[in-house]
Amino acid sequence: MLNDLAGEDEIKTIAVCAAQVPFFSGGAEIHVEALIFQLRERGYEVELINIPYKWYPHSQLLEIIDFWTKLDLSESNGKKIDLVIATKFPSYFIQHPRKVLWLIHQYRQMYDLLDSPYTSFNMRKRKDRQLRDQFVAMDTKALSSFTSRFTNAKNTASRLQTYNGLTSTALYHPPRLIGRYQSVGYEDYILSVGRLDKLKRIDALISALPYVDRKIKCKIAGSGSERESLENLSRQLNVSDRVEFLGYVSDEVLIDLYGRSSAVYFAPLDEDYGYITLEAFLSQKPVITTVDAGGPLEFVEHEESGLISNSLLPQELGGHIERLVSDKTLCAEMGRSGFESVKDIAWEPVIEALLGVDSKQKARN
Repeated sequence: MLNDLAGEDEIKTIAVCAAQVPFFSGGAEIHVEALIFQLRERGYEVELINIPYKWYPHSQLLEIIDFWTKLDLSESNGKKIDLVIATKFPSYFIQHPRKVLWLIHQYRQMYDLLDSPYTSFNMRKRKDRQLRDQFVAMDTKALSSFTSRFTNAKNTASRLQTYNGLTSTALYHPPRLIGRYQSVGYEDYILSVGRLDKLKRIDALISALPYVDRKIKCKIAGSGSERESLENLSRQLNVSDRVEFLGYVSDEVLIDLYGRSSAVYFAPLDEDYGYITLEAFLSQKPVITTVDAGGPLEFVEHEESGLISNSLLPQELGGHIERLVSDKTLCAEMGRSGFESVKDIAWEPVIEALLGVDSKQKARN
């Protein structure tokens, strides 16, 4: 898609729009923070417009849409805002004469998760059906108002095309610790990184441990609402002595965890993008994922840079884990292949596409 921003007045001030669920942080928040940092590094004056929202009761969805639609970001205290970058629902309802979309994700409960256990909508109820139809129509209208539409991954672009009939271009960006990842060995553990959430399906990893050699450990870095449930599961399966819940870890510890692991498990349900895959590959570690993982499948090549499981059945997943952790040579070969496939992903093309200008040219004060 051609970006129509080039040739317009010079961009100096940029508002990056996001939405925050209070006391909750994940990949989307990292994504936005990294974008702001990269823009500021290039001399632009950038402000985050981050408005909290709730999705329950369902009426809250329409109220937050209305709020964003009425929000005036044309200027602030007399200073013109040259460009607005919208990222995820509901920030793309913003009105501005010069705006660009870099879509992280929409409200997935209305789309790919609609018929799954992960939605609060019941399509057998007339009220829910009507709200869903209204919501999708509003979503499509808002998203079609952007003449420059980008997504964070091909999977996100595919959803936008499937559900809203809109084309877009995927812009891959590197994880925030780019340049610091390293491989320092292949110890007998598989690593899981990220929010402890049902959609991440970490329970499947724990359930597979009874089917692997007892020397193989599992380290889980991250926090979230599912921690207690996962701890209970590890006790029920008598593998709690082999599962280490690390909670939130520092950047230094995270780099070391990746660097010493044999493989990384990352099998969420239809992930948008997934930093974990790139972090694993930049650490030269293979990734175990599944056929329905979404974003990771844009990078993981079966038998080349990782293993793609046909299911989350404990025996099958356990077989993949056993195979990799017990064969360090294979881990190293797959890890190098993964590294080669993502090593050139950089911010420069992303900034140039979003702004429609040469990102090396600093904004004038």
